[in-house]
Amino acid sequence: MPNPFVAEAEAMAEKIVAIRRDLHMHPELGFQEVRTARIVAEELNALGYEVTTGVGKTGVVGLMSGAKAGDRTVLLRFDMDALPIEEANDVAYRSQVPGVMHACGHDAHVAVGIGVATLMAKHRDRWGGTIKLMFQPAEEGLGGARAMIADGLLKGPEVDVALGLHVSSGHPVGTAVVRSGPLLAASDRIDITVHGRGGHGARPHETVDAVLVAAQIVVALQSIVARNLDPETIGVVTIGSIQAGEAGNVIADTAQLRGTIRSFTPEARELLHRRVREIAEGVAATFGATVAVSTPFGVHPTVCAPGPTAVVYDAAAALLGAENIDTTYRTTGGEDFSEVLAEVPGNFFFIGSRNDERGLNAPHHNPHFDIDETCLPQGVAILCAAAVGCLEREV
Repeated sequence: MPNPFVAEAEAMAEKIVAIRRDLHMHPELGFQEVRTARIVAEELNALGYEVTTGVGKTGVVGLMSGAKAGDRTVLLRFDMDALPIEEANDVAYRSQVPGVMHACGHDAHVAVGIGVATLMAKHRDRWGGTIKLMFQPAEEGLGGARAMIADGLLKGPEVDVALGLHVSSGHPVGTAVVRSGPLLAASDRIDITVHGRGGHGARPHETVDAVLVAAQIVVALQSIVARNLDPETIGVVTIGSIQAGEAGNVIADTAQLRGTIRSFTPEARELLHRRVREIAEGVAATFGATVAVSTPFGVHPTVCAPGPTAVVYDAAAALLGAENIDTTYRTTGGEDFSEVLAEVPGNFFFIGSRNDERGLNAPHHNPHFDIDETCLPQGVAILCAAAVGCLEREV
């Protein structure tokens, strides 16, 4: 069936784009989204939502019940935070905040959220039950979703289904990724401190070289995925930072390594964590050093439930065509909407925002990141239709 929200979402495109560009010019880092939250709250209040601010510090929640009978609650999530990146784009809506930009598309998500709020309020006669709009702070590694959950996000009323979206510069505008099962990976941290014995660079035999030990650990860690993990199982172990020493003729007594572990299954997650610790400790002992190893959990895998995914797929296919919906793609990127999906069933999908002809193809977290804004009304229409679908029947 045709998506019933398409025409009105397209008619709202100018407003949605204007909101996105305004937010893009005024980006705010995690737990600092004061201006963004104020704009969201003002928009929701004007539309007649019951609005709660300060949820998870700077988050905003909007509640509305439909005119039809219904007892289900569907949560729709939109993240708000920016990144500590200096924007390199030469556009009229370039970030006006030095060293901060919306390099991941969360400005687009907030604009889509306001569009969804507008159409759902306008058409309360089409649906029953309750929608709960989650405008989330601090998605970029600071635990904003967890903070909102701790403040009661999923209660009053209890949430039955949760839906979210993310623009994707890896997929052309006019396409979407909607899949069941794991879509994004668990994202965990590696912190290793090597303790050796420093000394003169000309007398290495009197030292335990922490730099040498750190280098050996980095190389050895690469054997985990290559030799410990089933070849059909996806896992990543990356060391992205090594800090040690300050002078070329001094052997450092300590070295710090920081990295990330990515996995999709509990079994792979446990194996990767265990082997990182075993290898770091074993290599250090071989060279007479010691290590302190910490691999704290970050976010869970983002796992989409079959029922809600089918509803989102139908809504996306009705708008974009089934041939433009990818049901197989997944990525080892992480997403803290997983905290919500670990508590209630739901779906998280990607809406394509890439346009090679216009040069809108820089990756996320890049100073040149930008989107083809025609994806914004598409996201609005898909989420509205999917929300109504999930309210109408148990999924």
